[in-house]
Amino acid sequence: MTFLAPAAHRAAFLPLRLPRAVALLAVGLVLSAPPALAQFGPQGPPAVGVLAVERRPVTESTEFVGRVEAQDRVDLRARVTGFLQERPFREGQEVTAGQVLFRLERPPFEAEVARARATVASAEAELQNANSALARARDLVRSSAGTQVNVENATAAQRTAQATLLGAQAQLRVAEINLGYTDIATPFAGKVGRATFSVGAVVGPSTDPLATVVSQDPMRVAFRVNLRTGTELRDRYASRGGAEATRVRIRLVTGQIYNQVGRIDFIDTQVDRNTDTVLVRALIPNPPRGANNSDGSVDRELIDGMFVNVTVEGAEPVQAVVIPRSAVLQDQAGNYVWVLDAENKPARRPLVLGRSIADQVVVESGLETGERVVVEGVQRVRPGQAVQPGPATAPIRAPGAAPAGRQG
Repeated sequence: MTFLAPAAHRAAFLPLRLPRAVALLAVGLVLSAPPALAQFGPQGPPAVGVLAVERRPVTESTEFVGRVEAQDRVDLRARVTGFLQERPFREGQEVTAGQVLFRLERPPFEAEVARARATVASAEAELQNANSALARARDLVRSSAGTQVNVENATAAQRTAQATLLGAQAQLRVAEINLGYTDIATPFAGKVGRATFSVGAVVGPSTDPLATVVSQDPMRVAFRVNLRTGTELRDRYASRGGAEATRVRIRLVTGQIYNQVGRIDFIDTQVDRNTDTVLVRALIPNPPRGANNSDGSVDRELIDGMFVNVTVEGAEPVQAVVIPRSAVLQDQAGNYVWVLDAENKPARRPLVLGRSIADQVVVESGLETGERVVVEGVQRVRPGQAVQPGPATAPIRAPGAAPAGRQG
């Protein structure tokens, strides 16, 4: 007996009997159907952050590598030979101008002064006798009791006695000078370094320096500027007073900006032929740092010979176009930004950039005041495709306070 299913049931089981190719075709149609998102239509223009171009005060700066130098430096030497009798100072202390730092044994030089004085006294007596003899010879000639030859001989003796006295006086002066050399003093105020000799040592003109004294305030900062950068600096500040329109700041090895401002006081008149650079020196204050130590010594920030980073900056800020560095793109043609027109369509604008200031950059040419520059979302911008502009989330800062400068 054959079982026949009802028509409805046969219809339900119909897909089970379809050919395999038809079933696969149905699955493919289902998978290729457009997603539900397409039902909502196309998306709007991409959102970007824009900034209106305007001029802001900018402190121009250029950075170099320099070295701190003492304005005055002297090696103290013994100018006469003798035993070192006294060393009335402490190594590393600050000293005043004219302060005695070394004292040699004095008795031998005092004895030489006494001997020279005795020689002067003897020469004075001989000269006095010669003057008397010359006067008598002249009197005898006038009374016809003497001869002219006696007068001439007395005159020669008197002149010889005068020369002898002058020589004795010169020897006395030399002895007094040598006696003064037994006290070795510093010619200027500063800090004295390590003493080379101890008390009791024999020192003289041929021995090593006794100690070195360097001035402390102000200090010099010497740095070299290549000829191209030096020419740019000269042209930049020529109309504003030259070196007087600049100021010098230094960054210490710790990365800290020194709290004193210096000024350029010397530019060399010759170019180094080996490096094509010009030597520039600036004076910068070096006041005491805090109160004196318990031992009376003084601490100062700058030390003779230390390396520092030198920043030469304009004394007065200048007005310049400044934009965030993130807005600047670069390709083989150079630097450029996206500028929006009245229809919010971006256009490529090539730029000539100046110096970087922290995370911002100075635009020397390429942008005008009032133009809108894309500073955020630049990766979503396409040429000629309208965008949805909005204010930048991080507005540009006034760049004049802490410039970073560029390497010279």
